[in-house]
Amino acid sequence: MSIWPYLQKIDQTADASFLGWVIASFSLGQMVASPIFGLWSNYRPRKEPLTVSIFISVAANCLYAYVQVPASHNKYYMLVARGLVGFGAGNVAVIRSYIAGATSLQERTSSMANTSACQALGFILGPVFQTCFALIGEKGVTWDTIKLQINMYTAPVLLGAFLGILNIILILAVLREHRVDDSGRQCKSINFEEASTDEVQVPQGNIDQVAVMATNVLFFVILFIFALFETIVTPLTMDMYAWTREQAVLYDGIILAALGVEAVIIFMGIKLLSKKVGERAILLGGLIVVWVGFFILLPWGHQFPKIQWEDLHNNSIPNTTFGEIIVTLWKIPRDHNEGPTGCPVEQAWCLYTPMIHLAQFLTSAVLIGIGYPSCNVMSYTLYSKILGPKPQGIYMGWLTASGSAARILGPVFISQVYAAWGPRWAFSLVCGMVVLTITLLGVVYRRLIAFSVRHGRIQE
Repeated sequence: MSIWPYLQKIDQTADASFLGWVIASFSLGQMVASPIFGLWSNYRPRKEPLTVSIFISVAANCLYAYVQVPASHNKYYMLVARGLVGFGAGNVAVIRSYIAGATSLQERTSSMANTSACQALGFILGPVFQTCFALIGEKGVTWDTIKLQINMYTAPVLLGAFLGILNIILILAVLREHRVDDSGRQCKSINFEEASTDEVQVPQGNIDQVAVMATNVLFFVILFIFALFETIVTPLTMDMYAWTREQAVLYDGIILAALGVEAVIIFMGIKLLSKKVGERAILLGGLIVVWVGFFILLPWGHQFPKIQWEDLHNNSIPNTTFGEIIVTLWKIPRDHNEGPTGCPVEQAWCLYTPMIHLAQFLTSAVLIGIGYPSCNVMSYTLYSKILGPKPQGIYMGWLTASGSAARILGPVFISQVYAAWGPRWAFSLVCGMVVLTITLLGVVYRRLIAFSVRHGRIQE
């Protein structure tokens, strides 16, 4: 949340357009790195790509803390730092590959759900730490010996660097290579050299590439939909309910934090539900719930939002650059005046589109908060089962890359459509997209089965 004011502070030449590149650089870095680290983990001990990737993140976070030191071109140092942090985050492919290789089919869903719950917890706690560090202030304290300034902008990345070092120590000291087949029997692996008499060979057989491609598309759409939802929350609530920037940041922050807590609960419940109905049924049900959530968001009735007749000075959604969209969505004030509130008249649809009532929005948020985590964990759990007991690093890398692409494209899509045509068109298109996704799932439903089940080694 502090990137934009920090960028403005360190480099006066940085504009909203450049901010867009800074934001996108993280996902771009992750998209590039995921297949690389995944391929690496297929042929070498997983400690290697994990340690190297986290070290890159630590170094990038330290670089971010020092971007104010150079005399010029500071914004480019920030761009590189954020890109390298994203590059280090490509190790999520290695993590999912490790879990897939270290668990049997029966253990897989529960283990993936636990990992997703931890990830959701991180998304909840991250903004909390950022809020606490805001108490340090812009000036903070300076360690003159190493020219390190510790303030509200650098404290979060310094914490990230510390946690990264702690993670490297834990990986080297605690993590051990472990590989089992779909039945849970330990099998030989290229990732480690230890051998025992009870190891079995990795089963041979062809991977269903149609199922692999379909799951990648499903995962892309699922992350695309949630990325656009969390992007549109702030401008939607400001336009519909005439919230000020401060109110939007506070209320929407509470809503997103509540969705994070809801996601943790859903992840825990999925572990039990999947044993009774299976992953494919939960994935289908989650997509249906998401569709209902966006359908509820469609404007109805004869009540219209409050119209804002004055120029908002960056409070309305510009439709020029990705960076300006990000500035709008974050609503970081440039001055202390909140300015006028309501749906800006520059958005012509404000004059004829009915408002979305608060009850509609909250109901939709709850439903999307149920559907998204269900689809998310089920998609890559099914993916890991389709791939079978062979090393999955490169395949998991492509899955992570597709998710990164979704997080880049989702905000751009929804912001442009929302600004030009309004919520009715925006959410109608999303509903249509979900219907197509459900149709795709129906077409490949019977193919989304575990590798060992497909080859007749295990009964489904």
